[in-house]
Amino acid sequence: MNTTEFESAADRVVIIGGGPGGYEAALVAAQLGADVMLIEANRCGGAAVVTDVVPSKSLIATAEMMDEISGSHALGIRIAGWESEPAEGGTVSADLKAVNSRIMKLADAQATHVYEALVRAGVKVIKGRATLAERDRVSVVEEGGTRYELQASTILLAVGAHPRELPSAQPDGERILSWTQLYDLEELPDHLIVVGSGVTGAEFASAYRALGAKVTLVSSRDKVLPGQDEDAADVLEFVFRNKGMNVLSRSRAQTVERTDTGVLVTLADGRRVEGSHCLMAVGSIPNTAELGLEAAGVRVGESGHIVVDGVSRTSRPGIYAAGDCTGVLPLASVAAMQGRIAMSHALGDAVQPLKLRNVASNVFTAPEIATVGFTQSDYRDNPTDIDTVMLPLDTNPRAKMLGIRDGFVKIFARRGSGSILGGVVVGPRASELILPITMAVENRLTVDQLSASFVVYPSVSGSLTEAARKLHRHL
Repeated sequence: MNTTEFESAADRVVIIGGGPGGYEAALVAAQLGADVMLIEANRCGGAAVVTDVVPSKSLIATAEMMDEISGSHALGIRIAGWESEPAEGGTVSADLKAVNSRIMKLADAQATHVYEALVRAGVKVIKGRATLAERDRVSVVEEGGTRYELQASTILLAVGAHPRELPSAQPDGERILSWTQLYDLEELPDHLIVVGSGVTGAEFASAYRALGAKVTLVSSRDKVLPGQDEDAADVLEFVFRNKGMNVLSRSRAQTVERTDTGVLVTLADGRRVEGSHCLMAVGSIPNTAELGLEAAGVRVGESGHIVVDGVSRTSRPGIYAAGDCTGVLPLASVAAMQGRIAMSHALGDAVQPLKLRNVASNVFTAPEIATVGFTQSDYRDNPTDIDTVMLPLDTNPRAKMLGIRDGFVKIFARRGSGSILGGVVVGPRASELILPITMAVENRLTVDQLSASFVVYPSVSGSLTEAARKLHRHL
């Protein structure tokens, strides 16, 4: 086994992990003139590209198309074999093997795109694993077995997270699955039981229902999507139930076992649910256990997440961290921003700390739920300081034309000044519609400024300016 040591460089940056936090940081560091080395054990893009965001949202895109086809009858569209409502029979179905084949090709293409972008930028990409040796040194084991140490002026940890597993519900990759194993399925599950009603569980439950599977969603909480806007969660749960999903609220899964024909989920109260497959969506664990953090003096929280400040610094000078391993917000956009901020700070460029209040997020269910800034709980805590309005989408003319019945636009504004503090959009493509509110929050626009902006008529985005007009106060 060969051993090589690279001597230190004045502005050498070593990045461990090639997900959004890592590769975005690498691109910024290279642009700022640093000598950049990125170590990734799998493919560039990390889990976000290979097993998480890109595959799941590709699956959801297919599910959205199925939903649109299913809803086309109400718009006057007739499909051969559908003499009445689609639920009574038809010819449209999902070929899951073909769907998953397309998904993995997209993920592979995106991983290749990320790698090529890094190489073009001058980043040296090393396939292997790395751990911290000292404050300014990283031990590397390449895929072929070559070992060496790298010395760096700046180290960024962007190692991500992996699905949490329960001892009483171990995934086997066939019937009991984590969300990274779904893409090996060649046939649509007859009955998918989803354990966990957070973002991941809700998204997959929504997608597989749209693809044609029977779905049972096991939620240990009072409603789906705990932590999200309550009005939005209520709409989503109504839609789930209205479309035939079995939602078991306040039901904690005790065990998940294989049977001769599928799976058996036993709940804490003794009830049993039988299905063909079970998806475990019960959170994630940061990949920090064997990273050498303690020896390097990098502080972690009780959950194993690396503790960072607003510019992604850890407790050890020269070492930064970004992404899901930090536990700040498990979003690819946040990971990327953390990585960019870290490199700008480390290499002396202009930088502003991460502002979580301005982060827009989206739940890719049907309907989608997009949020930014202040929340409903913030409003309850400050009812005399904040004005809010909620406008149902079924009043919007364009939404009526498209057959959109479920969803709303909500805006929070500072009473008196009218400054927009946040908002919620529930509906198809909410991830696109949230942008004007995000820009308003970021740039401290008022409801009057938003309402004075021209919008296309008819358009779903017209509900944003209409909601803003409702918050106008006569001076």
